[in-house]
Amino acid sequence: MKITHAEFVTSAFRPSDYPPAQLPEAAFAGKSNVGKSSLINVLLNRKNLARTSSTPGRTQSLNFFNINQRFMFVDFPGYGFAKVPLSIRKQWKPMVETYLTTRTSLKVTVVIIDARREPSEQDRELVDWLKHYAVPFLVVLTKVDKISRAQRSQASARIRHVFNLAHDQIIMFSAVTGEGKEALWKRLLVNLTP
Repeated sequence: MKITHAEFVTSAFRPSDYPPAQLPEAAFAGKSNVGKSSLINVLLNRKNLARTSSTPGRTQSLNFFNINQRFMFVDFPGYGFAKVPLSIRKQWKPMVETYLTTRTSLKVTVVIIDARREPSEQDRELVDWLKHYAVPFLVVLTKVDKISRAQRSQASARIRHVFNLAHDQIIMFSAVTGEGKEALWKRLLVNLTP
């Protein structure tokens, strides 16, 4: 995918903050510090379009990005451990659920999980929730450059079993090497292109 245009549009905390629903959207969700922003930056060939941080919980709103004037990426706040006030963490779940249940331009949700870790309870809740509401999704296992080939196979098999997924619903990804970038773009475009 050739990226000719990628720009931050807005941060949203409620539907009134969303940009007009004129372009198809892909949402990116996962635990804090799982590599959502890094993944988005690699997909878009940008270094700091989506802000990365070693501090969990840096993203606290829904961040919208316009890509090639053809579609939008939406970077969700991370769930799970985060060094942010409890009052803000409590706002995250309803903020994300409202987006997922009301946004007519949402075409696919990318669930991001660290390949080295077991799926968390929040990961399971999110996937169950997406299935319940029939929101198309795929799972991306990040940080695969940090594990062996055998560990990758084990991680993929474990995720397929836990979430009852087909093999092609899981993509291995590394923000360091770029592995999985083309495969992810291919799957995204299937959902984002009419």
